Amino acid sequence: MSILQKISLLILAATVFGASAAAAADPAAEIREILHAQQRAWNRGDIDGFMNGYARSRSTTFVSEDTVTRGWQTVRDRYKKKYSDREKMGTLMFSDLEITRLGSNAAIVVGRWQLKRKIDKPHGRFTLVFRRLAEGWRIVHDHTSAAK
Repeated sequence: MSILQKISLLILAATVFGASAAAAADPAAEIREILHAQQRAWNRGDIDGFMNGYARSRSTTFVSEDTVTRGWQTVRDRYKKKYSDREKMGTLMFSDLEITRLGSNAAIVVGRWQLKRKIDKPHGRFTLVFRRLAEGWRIVHDHTSAAK
């Protein structure tokens, strides 16, 4: 193989690997996948799996109604208490996701949530603040409201 062919192969490899890395490092795609993973976990009754989308930090914040809950463990405990069985959990669906980067390590997501349960279909809006942490993109602030 000539030196020109080797250089061409190196350039081609760098281009292919660079494009793959860029696609894998697309924050919007990564954040969407986290939300899809949360939805899948919820729909199989796995609150711990759902909680993997949140930063495991004492400063993780969840706001709903007139209550502010702080700390990953406290947020988890709230979910476990409020959604203590599959009937209460229902089937979760996220939609209308709008992802806006706030810099290289932060993003905000606005979207809709809906639960389908036997007796009702609660729904509403959420605003999530994501930060890029060592373990990847995670929710550090969640403000969720229910429609009347």
